[in-house]
Amino acid sequence: MYWEHIAQVDQLIGRQDGAWDGIRAEAVARMRLQNRFRTGLDIARYTAAIMRRDMAAYDSNPAAYTQSLGCWHGFIGQQKMISIKKHFGSTERRYLYLSGWMVAALRSEFGPLPDQSMHEKTSVPALIEELYTFLRQADARELGMMFREIDAAREAGDTLKEKQLLAAVDNHQTHVVPIIADIDAGFGNAEATYLLAKKMIEAGACALQIENQVSDEKQCGHQDGKVTVPHEDFLAKIRACRYAFLELGVDDGIIVARTDSLGAGLTKQIAFSREPGDLGDQYNAFLDCEEITDLSTVNGDVIINRSGKLMRPKRLPSNLYQFREGTGADRCVLDCITSLQHGADLLWIETEKPHIEQIAGMVDRIREVVPNAKLVYNNSPSFNWTLNFRQQVYDRWAAEGRDLSGYDRARLMSADYDATELAGEADEKIRTFQKDASARAGIFHHLITLPTYHTAALSTDNLAKDYFGEAGMLGYVLNVQRQEIRQGIACVKHQNMSGSDIGDDHKDYFAGEAALKAGGVHNTMNQFAA
Repeated sequence: MYWEHIAQVDQLIGRQDGAWDGIRAEAVARMRLQNRFRTGLDIARYTAAIMRRDMAAYDSNPAAYTQSLGCWHGFIGQQKMISIKKHFGSTERRYLYLSGWMVAALRSEFGPLPDQSMHEKTSVPALIEELYTFLRQADARELGMMFREIDAAREAGDTLKEKQLLAAVDNHQTHVVPIIADIDAGFGNAEATYLLAKKMIEAGACALQIENQVSDEKQCGHQDGKVTVPHEDFLAKIRACRYAFLELGVDDGIIVARTDSLGAGLTKQIAFSREPGDLGDQYNAFLDCEEITDLSTVNGDVIINRSGKLMRPKRLPSNLYQFREGTGADRCVLDCITSLQHGADLLWIETEKPHIEQIAGMVDRIREVVPNAKLVYNNSPSFNWTLNFRQQVYDRWAAEGRDLSGYDRARLMSADYDATELAGEADEKIRTFQKDASARAGIFHHLITLPTYHTAALSTDNLAKDYFGEAGMLGYVLNVQRQEIRQGIACVKHQNMSGSDIGDDHKDYFAGEAALKAGGVHNTMNQFAA
């Protein structure tokens, strides 16, 4: 509490025989409150407890699902949480997501890279640390403004206002929220996964998302050519993540096990099997094989025994083996059950389209074995949401026998249909997708992986078109600065957002009347005071 900090520091200063008399106890208390989290592990423990509480709340009420948006820079994450607090008054059930795709595309020293685990793995914990640095600065900024209001209330003799502000300080809600962080396929073997997991947890991550693809063949979940690993290989990496959490004292750490099996038709290895029906045997049962009746046709091939028959798994020139077509959903279900039974907390099923019944069909089967199974789901920009949902409505209407003569299913993305009844119903289904999917398909957490990648490109395109065109400076003023002012966007005062006022406060603490402050009457940020 505010006054408790002041009292503690007052006593400490008093024991220094006057040597610390230039230190103001209240200034120290303010700095302490502005820096609530000392280390990334403090953050990981705090945010893990939040996620565990939210998971329990969702088990009781599926309407209590959680959400996040992907981030590729600390400023982006900071502005999201500032906006959430401004619009909704609370950060409750709202997280951040760290996308490996965006790290690869935007944070690698090699320049833009595809989502294939080619970027520097150290850039992932570095981004986690950066995100939390900016979130902690948002706390310091918001509290700093409250401290200035407290001083103004005191100068005005408004004791009621001062008490209200002090209560607000003591009940301040931090901008620090859980980050679900993408560790890809672990960037190597289980030991490499463990070492990277430790770095990510030490930076503040309370939730690690790991996928069952081969690390050196990893692909974006929405691209072709995905190759999965046998279950025992994946479980070793899940255990590596759990060991990292436990070693660092983050006992509530969350592991999100992602399966790419729905769209992955290849495997690099044939699983080791000790006896019929074990995990290795179940994995191999999905292989596309042909029976061998003539051993003379065998030429350096791998042969497996399937129900007493010699079978040759089909091997491609790439040395990869392929699964039977149509087995993706069954493999996903087995992946999910196995992961939950061996240490994972949440599931991620990567799909090729946003279709609630497709997801629910798999979740229903998983929950027959693990009743409280919960998903993290990628509301991906890789999906054409408009086209997918218009086609879903079209197909349902066709099944109901409705007249569709005014629609061409192949052209439903066309703006010609934007004002139609079908488009309106599709948009409503998109609007309620998260709520409906959480209730029907067990989705605890909804995220968008790459939102600000696309918003940055769109807003930059619009600004460039206007500023370098006929609108000139009005293109910036009308569509950026004026909107910031009208909508109360905090960073319209960019000096304040970058920490200038915090620096002035510190100058006052350190030098008193001799402080040379930046926020005087000639600071042009004063033009935005109204």
